[in-house]
Amino acid sequence: MKAKNQNFSRRSFLGKTATVAAGLSLTGSSLFGAPAYIPNLLNPNSTINGVRLGVITYSFRAMKDQSAEAILQYVLDSGISEIELMGSTAESFNGRPENKMDRRKFYSLMRKERNNKLSEEDAKELEDLKFQSTSFEKEVEKWNMTRSLDGFTKLKKMYNDAGVNIYAFKPDYLLNEKNSDSDINYAMQAGKILGASHVTLELPKNSAHTLRLGQLAEKNGIYVAYHGHEQQHPTWWDTALKQSPHNAMNLDLGHYTAAGNTDSIELIQNKSQNILSMHVKDRQNPENGKKNVSFGNGDTPIKEVLKLMRDNKYKFAATIEYEYDTPEDSSIIEEIKKSVAYCKDALES
Repeated sequence: MKAKNQNFSRRSFLGKTATVAAGLSLTGSSLFGAPAYIPNLLNPNSTINGVRLGVITYSFRAMKDQSAEAILQYVLDSGISEIELMGSTAESFNGRPENKMDRRKFYSLMRKERNNKLSEEDAKELEDLKFQSTSFEKEVEKWNMTRSLDGFTKLKKMYNDAGVNIYAFKPDYLLNEKNSDSDINYAMQAGKILGASHVTLELPKNSAHTLRLGQLAEKNGIYVAYHGHEQQHPTWWDTALKQSPHNAMNLDLGHYTAAGNTDSIELIQNKSQNILSMHVKDRQNPENGKKNVSFGNGDTPIKEVLKLMRDNKYKFAATIEYEYDTPEDSSIIEEIKKSVAYCKDALES
């Protein structure tokens, strides 16, 4: 969902860019305090010794402003030059209606309803939220009839001009089994326009759908990389991989560890040709509680895997995913920067 922020509108973002750019033409490239998003100025480079470090923009989900412009600034502030972009960010930029409903409250009241614990006041609030949800769905259906792909071209240019490459696109609901071929084609075409080599989603339980996605991906000239949580195990992706050469893996190293697997190195060596990107987070193994923790404080073999990628010249990206609680004296950006520094230290040692 695209959050509104009066201080970071698309107009103000571009306006500030133009203003500072004009200043640079007068003062030279050493202008103190110039923002990182100026095209071709202070572009980040998060490829370390051949290993591509990226971030999934889901990492910034708790930030107030969720506009594409704000997300870009968060990425730059983190020192990252490549990303897996969430579909909601890209679609909002492309004009998809905004869902103003309080979804957290809606789901909470729905749980109460299922458990027969709704008060009279709760029931009235839930009825209103259901009405809002139905109205939003109708609004989106109307927009879907006239949607275009033009906005994705503009979005790619804005990110690329700032030095950020979009290597993966996670179009959320658009790839689900219930969606039409038209919806899936739209999502895949959007990913291709954005410059992504692959779209990502959770591995469907229905193998007929992974076959369908692989076939549609081949027609659209893109790949589908399947993500997992604690369901992951060494042969978990095998059916999808056998179905189509356009089916691939979006391994999650942290979740793989939390699931109790201890063969991360062996898995990556055996499946490296199938992995298009890999989520990197530090989680504890089951014996230690499975918690998400800051890099270096869990049981996930992050350093070992990064060195494996470096030494074997693997081309897939290591995508930092921020999921642990933010310390009171820190911020999401600062914690992601610490994660980047941890990875850099591993790759340079």
